[in-house]
Amino acid sequence: MTIRVVVADDQAAIRTGLVMILDAAPDIEVVGEAGDGAQAVRMADTLRPDLVLMDIRMPGVDGIEATRRLMEADRCQVLVLTTFDLDDYVDSALAAGAAGFLLKSVDAPRLLDAVRTVARGDGVLAPEITRRVISRFAAARTAPRAAVPGLDELTPRETDVLACLGRGLSNAEIAAELVISEATTKTHVSRVLAKLGLRSRTQAAIAAQDAGLTP
Repeated sequence: MTIRVVVADDQAAIRTGLVMILDAAPDIEVVGEAGDGAQAVRMADTLRPDLVLMDIRMPGVDGIEATRRLMEADRCQVLVLTTFDLDDYVDSALAAGAAGFLLKSVDAPRLLDAVRTVARGDGVLAPEITRRVISRFAAARTAPRAAVPGLDELTPRETDVLACLGRGLSNAEIAAELVISEATTKTHVSRVLAKLGLRSRTQAAIAAQDAGLTP
């Protein structure tokens, strides 16, 4: 299956480079280019891509707000690609529902792998960002556990899936651990997100941490 991608970046030269990298992959097709967040949202509405590769700092509607709008409309997955690895940007992007956050220093093979990972419903973070997120979670472990709205609505199996998401497992890894099919895993993940009112696996991982479901 071909992964349909919209590239959103306000710098034309960067868009051109990204399009060249993505279109060189046999399983990825760039179906649109956007110069700002508002255009990215419009393109997602009309072109129905699988994923938007989203910059953050853009004129008018920025990448964070565009991601929020796409998630609210349930249009597609969003993979943020930016120069800036500020914690505020990471937190805002993940809170908006982005499934991944990479820096523009990423090499082409890793970028392509990340696009494929996000397109199949898994999450991805730049290694340097992952380390910081883990450190922040570790520092917060002594704080009282936060209440997670909707947690008591999950079935035991869905709670198991949420715990696996909290450990950062992919659908394939969850399926293997719980001895269920990958298709069933995807169904459980979708139900967990719906019941908890979440937009992405990354938000689910944070909820699992808040609920104390991870070791």
